[in-house]
This record gives sequence, C-alpha cells and structure tokens, in this order.
Amino acid sequence: MTPAARVQAAIEILDLVIAAARANGAPADRMVTEWFRTRRFAGSGDRRAVRELVFRAIRACGDIPMSGRAAMLLLAMDDPVLASLFDGSRHAPEPVGDDERPAEPGIAPPWLAARLAESGIEGEAARALLDRAPLDIRVNALKASRETLVLPVPAEPTQAQSGLRLPSGTPVESWDAFRDGLIEVQDTASQLVVEALVPQPGEFVIDLCAGAGGKTLAIAAAMENRGRIVACDTDRARLGRLAPRAERAGVGIVETQLLNPGQELTALEPFVGKADAVLVDAPCSGTGTWRRNPEARWRLDPASLERTNALQSRLFDVAARLVKPGGRIVYAVCSLLDAEGPERVARFLADNPDWRADPPALSAGLPRDSGIRLSPSHDGTDGFYIARILAIC
Repeated sequence: MTPAARVQAAIEILDLVIAAARANGAPADRMVTEWFRTRRFAGSGDRRAVRELVFRAIRACGDIPMSGRAAMLLLAMDDPVLASLFDGSRHAPEPVGDDERPAEPGIAPPWLAARLAESGIEGEAARALLDRAPLDIRVNALKASRETLVLPVPAEPTQAQSGLRLPSGTPVESWDAFRDGLIEVQDTASQLVVEALVPQPGEFVIDLCAGAGGKTLAIAAAMENRGRIVACDTDRARLGRLAPRAERAGVGIVETQLLNPGQELTALEPFVGKADAVLVDAPCSGTGTWRRNPEARWRLDPASLERTNALQSRLFDVAARLVKPGGRIVYAVCSLLDAEGPERVARFLADNPDWRADPPALSAGLPRDSGIRLSPSHDGTDGFYIARILAIC
C-alpha cells in the first residue's frame, strides 16, 4: 500500500469505528482486524501503519467526530506530510475542500471532561488517560516467583507483589511461561485490587463480578490454592473462559456461579452471611482504561452513567448480604469519576452504619476520601478507585 492508500484505509476504518461507537457495537481493535481480513494484499507493515493512524486519530478527537475523514484531517493539521497525502491520486483521499472542517480535539466529550475535572482529573492527569499503556503481567505464585522467573526478554518489577512490566505489544501469549500458567496478563492496578482484599489461605471468598476471572486467579494464588472461591458473573461467555485459565494456572479451589441481572441474591442465597471477603469489581464507565480503549469515551452519556451508578450501589448492597460478621468488602472500579468511586462508598456507609471504612495500605496510589485512587499520571497504571470496608461485629 502507498502512504496515501494507508491514510484512506484508516479513514474507512474510522468510519466503522464511529458507527460502532454510536450503536454500541464492536471495539476498534476488532474493526481493524475485520477490515484487513478481506484485504489480503496488505502486508504486516501496512497493517501496523494503518492501525497507528486509526488510534492516533481516535486519541486526538475529544468528542465523537462526524466522520473518519474529519478525524484524519485533525491529525493532518499538525502533520504536513500527512496533509500532502490528501491529493486525490489512486487509492488516496480526495483533496481537502475549502469548507471542510477537522474534528474537534480534546480529552473527552465536553460533559465528560467536565466530570473528570470535578473529580480532580484535568491537565496532565487527564492527558495521561490517553497515553499508550505498557504490558503488565502477574507471576503466578502457585508455579513461579518474580525473583527467579526467566523470560525471553527483560521485565521491570511493578508496584504489585507479583507484577512485571514489558513493552506494549510484547507477544507474551506465545511464550512457554504463558502456556504453562506461570504468568497472566494483568495490569498492576488490577493486581493491587486483589492485594487490597488481603485474601488468606482457607478463607471463603466471593468474586461478585468476576468476568473472565483474572482477579479470581490472583485471589487463588494469594490463598495458596487453599480455601474456596465462588466466581460470579452475568455474562456466560466471559465466565466460561475461567475454567481453562484456572486449569492452566493450577488453581483448583474456584467454582463458578452464573447470575441473572437484578436477581443475583436468588442464586447466591446459600452464601448469605458466610463469606470472609467479597470483591466487587463493579461495572463502570472504564475511564481508567482509555489507554487501551480510547474510543470507549465516545460510548458514554450522562444517562448511561446514572444507570451504572445505580447498578454499582445495588451490587454493593448484594455484597453486604454475603459477608459474615467481621468480614470485608473491597469495592473497586476502573474509573476516575468520583460518582463511581468515592460517592458510591460514601452512600453505602451512610446507609449502613454497621460498616466502616478501612482504607488499604497499598504500594501505589493516593488517598481519596475513604479509599485509594490509582492513575496513569501518578502511578503508571490503569485508573482505579479501591475501597475496603469492614463489617462491624
């Protein structure tokens, strides 16, 4: 592909990404993959270059752009070489018209940028949300140790007890260490969520929003594969991926429980008042994960955020029913919006005087109200809010 053809390809993919964002469709990564699947003429260099253009444009546009062309024109404003490729030649974008306008730059849609600023995320802290993320892995303590593990490339320790950091794009899933269950891909912030839970061997722990089980496996390793873990989720497909991951990791104390949305306690009734600890890694806006999914900020609106807040509070209440006297809940969201973190915890504590905050002592993050905030700018991790609360005996 010529450089101009790569630009045109990026424009076409961006149009698909924009349409998917408006319709809550597939993520940008999948759009790039699907576009190239039917275009065998494109080599690996073409795919890398086009992908780079697509994600540069996504990161540059604050609000959802009118079109892929408008998004690419925004990049061209500061890139004379890129601008020169809008020349109308074969497979190239058409020349820029006198009345054409590029997309608006920014961190996020204006309403969302304002909410972040109200939550103390602005300036450099906001810009860091759109940096490229490194690749973090967790060394599986059931099979290896961070100090003795030998990997194909050098890795740097992170703030988490079993965390290592590699350059973005490192093909860890092709390594023997991954195949044999010695390592798992997991951001350091997610590993610190589990450290805040302080799971102990022999305990009964419920992972209420387990997804595919990344934190579940970290909990099992911390428990030395002794005790009982119930991993729950409403997504059958995601929860179904846990069993093969657990087998690879050598974890044998996990059972899964599929939940019906809004009827979680029906399935969890046998566990009411019995858990030593419950992890609520609640569904959220994902503002802390934009480094990996920058187009996610185009999918949010105030109404969906309010619905998510209601769900978070309900799951908090479900978790409280499951914990035995003296037990604990860790509430975590990969969001930097106060409405999803500190405000949810404050509301729960106000409504439940038999619980008290117990902020975790972590090796990263800054205190924020009753919990700890991790952020890309301060900690080099995904953005997370983590709070631990205890049931008063």
